[in-house]
Amino acid sequence: MTEGLVAGELMTASTDSASPGRGPRLAPLHAEALKIDPDGAGERFLQRADEIGRQGIAQGVSLLELSRMHHAALAKALMRISRSARIQEEVRRAGASFAESLSPYEMAQRGFRDAVCALRQLNETMEGEIKRIAHSVHDEAGQLLDGARLAISGVDHEASPLLRNRLREVAAILDQAEAELRRLSHELRPLILDDLGLVPALQVLAEGTARRSGVTVRFETSLEGRAPAKVETALYRIVQEALTNVVRHARAKSVRIQLGRDCNGTLRCTFRDDGVGFDVVSVLSRKDRGGLGLVGIRERLNAVGGTLELHSDVGWGTELRIEVPAEK
Repeated sequence: MTEGLVAGELMTASTDSASPGRGPRLAPLHAEALKIDPDGAGERFLQRADEIGRQGIAQGVSLLELSRMHHAALAKALMRISRSARIQEEVRRAGASFAESLSPYEMAQRGFRDAVCALRQLNETMEGEIKRIAHSVHDEAGQLLDGARLAISGVDHEASPLLRNRLREVAAILDQAEAELRRLSHELRPLILDDLGLVPALQVLAEGTARRSGVTVRFETSLEGRAPAKVETALYRIVQEALTNVVRHARAKSVRIQLGRDCNGTLRCTFRDDGVGFDVVSVLSRKDRGGLGLVGIRERLNAVGGTLELHSDVGWGTELRIEVPAEK
């Protein structure tokens, strides 16, 4: 019923180049994995291989490094079977050939990593500019409106009854303008996110979305304390994007957002709606898949080392499962 896409399908590789020592830390795990279930590609064997791949992405191990580790582990495994010099030579030649064939892929991957890094820096710059504009709208525009009210009150006692009524109308319009500016400021960058943290900001976001759209939004959390600022910003923007998608596309009646931290310190956020859902594979294969905001969600999570699972089906609704590991 459900199509699931895990981090390896939605997340890009780390943009950091693999530093010396990362590969060697992964190599023993790779060698050990070949000793598990030697008679075939059993479930445990494949799960271990999948975990090695995920750790490689998290540690920034390149494709070439992974291939070298594989061939080194394979050579050791074959040495346990036979001491034949011919086998050793063939494995060495095969490894060299395979590594050379991967060189174009490695160059393309490096270019992609550079592009993602530039996109991430642009995103951080934009977030900083949005924050500056939001504060200006909230503080500077608010001061101008206060000045206008003082000017009105200064002439109110000198005005005729008719003019006083008009001044009250102007004051009411100023109040509406201030309320609208505060709303725009909050949507640009909620001050409460900077001042009080992620939980109060998401509570206000959930309440505001429910009030404007009529969709029931339940926000449940067991999270205590603050997360790093970049993590709070990323999670807030992801939930904001997901709620926008629900209002625009999902035709949902209710949304449930759960936020907490597990025993390892990993932040977990689950977002579930009861809307119309969609075919995940079909949507992600289209060129306009960015319309759901998945590209932005993926990049924000990648910037903080997070992972995403997306589950949806027509008539079933949509669920996002987000994890962000604790900073060490």
